[in-house]
Amino acid sequence: MTRSLIAVIIAASSIAVLTGIVAAKDEATKGTQPGSVSRTDGLEAWKRIEAVVTHPRCANCHVDAKAIPIWTPAGETKPRVHGMNIHGGESRIGAEKLACSTCHMTSTQANEPAPAPPRAGIDWQLAPVAFIWFGKSGAEICAQLKDPKRNGGRDAAGLVEHLRHDASLNGFIPRGWAPGAGRTTPPGTFEDHVKDMALWGAAGQPCPN
Repeated sequence: MTRSLIAVIIAASSIAVLTGIVAAKDEATKGTQPGSVSRTDGLEAWKRIEAVVTHPRCANCHVDAKAIPIWTPAGETKPRVHGMNIHGGESRIGAEKLACSTCHMTSTQANEPAPAPPRAGIDWQLAPVAFIWFGKSGAEICAQLKDPKRNGGRDAAGLVEHLRHDASLNGFIPRGWAPGAGRTTPPGTFEDHVKDMALWGAAGQPCPN
């Protein structure tokens, strides 16, 4: 196979992936343009979003600058400090002591039942320190998610795009609903969560008082 042909195949594959992401984004936001959803319905969507983002499967890695991961072992529902004295360090990937990737492999394969550690299609790491969720109330997380200064510079559409992009990489977010047998999962499905984020955004991202 010639180099030029290989280049064409790679380029075509890249375009197909990008097209899929854009199409998925358009489908998720269809009929949910700004102002098309009432504040009441937006708050109902937020309630469902809150149940997801405060669930241990999502919040355990959104910790403060101490960078100590939280852990909810298989068969348990309450979070606690990660076992084995794990520390994410300033790098947030454990580079200073023991890399998260030592146990949490980067793989697109399905997660295995506990006690095998969960894995994802991107390198395992703690969320950026600015994105602290663990220990916060739903109202506090709501205010944080709608603030571009604290959500990675994203508007409402950008938050939906973030979910879709992570899914295209087989990342942490969709894997929260497929952590391997024996582990609890957030309510609903990943697709439900994307739809609720679009609804919440179209309602103007209302937060509870």
